[in-house]
Amino acid sequence: MRSTTPREKFRAVLSGNQCVYPGSVYDPISARIAEDLGFEIGMFAGSIASMTVLGAPDLIVLTLSEFADQARRICRAGSLPLMVDADHGYGNALNVQRTVEELEVAGISGLSIEDTVLPRRFGSGGKTELLSVEEGAGKMRAAVAGRSDPNLCIFGRTSALAVTGVEDCIARVKAYEATGVDAIFLIGAKDRAQLEAVAAEVTLPLMLGGLPASMMDRPYLASLGVRICLQGHQPFSAAVQAVHATLKALRDGVAPSDLPGLPSDALMKQVTRNADYDRWTDTFLE
Repeated sequence: MRSTTPREKFRAVLSGNQCVYPGSVYDPISARIAEDLGFEIGMFAGSIASMTVLGAPDLIVLTLSEFADQARRICRAGSLPLMVDADHGYGNALNVQRTVEELEVAGISGLSIEDTVLPRRFGSGGKTELLSVEEGAGKMRAAVAGRSDPNLCIFGRTSALAVTGVEDCIARVKAYEATGVDAIFLIGAKDRAQLEAVAAEVTLPLMLGGLPASMMDRPYLASLGVRICLQGHQPFSAAVQAVHATLKALRDGVAPSDLPGLPSDALMKQVTRNADYDRWTDTFLE
């Protein structure tokens, strides 16, 4: 039941008429903070997973098991519906099916599979390349076939707007819609004209990432069928800065009692669910 309720909440967002900004999370504590602050959805990005788990840049060196393990830790910490970026599904269409199976068991509420050629191909020069529409659609069909819980939401993701343009993007989203995915995840819209052209051809809910600041207008986005829009992944970066500043201050001789920016004891107890553990201790150990 722990995973069913978040998935129902997630589907309610997709079937609603509002656009939400998800909270970018990366571990159990950050997910609890996002939940306590009222975020409707948590977002666990592949790039953030790579940095959190491996301390590595987003070069697709993270494995499925490592990603699923961290997603499981996040999901078990609370009831925040979790959307995850499953990249290319860690291989071909058969690997995509396995990816969906593993992430569903981990407790996530939604996942995206993208049509980017990943990992980086030899000789590509770092240029983003897309799969053929046929191979991309095959991955989406495999993702749909891989789920057991119909409440799990699957997003077909494409960066075509930024790579090949509006016409190819429309062709791709129409092909992906036909596979039975629940929503479309668009990356890299540069202006309103691009987004409006694609939205006019899409019947499924939209999720967006990589928008310019000038387009971050939730009522406008909602009117186009956008239900989820990423703001970025600043919380992890902020945490890195805070840890660096704290360790540097200690190394430079600042007394622990004089460190700025530390959380209150009450906040630490809240995010670690201290009251629950006190109650369980009294019930089971005393």
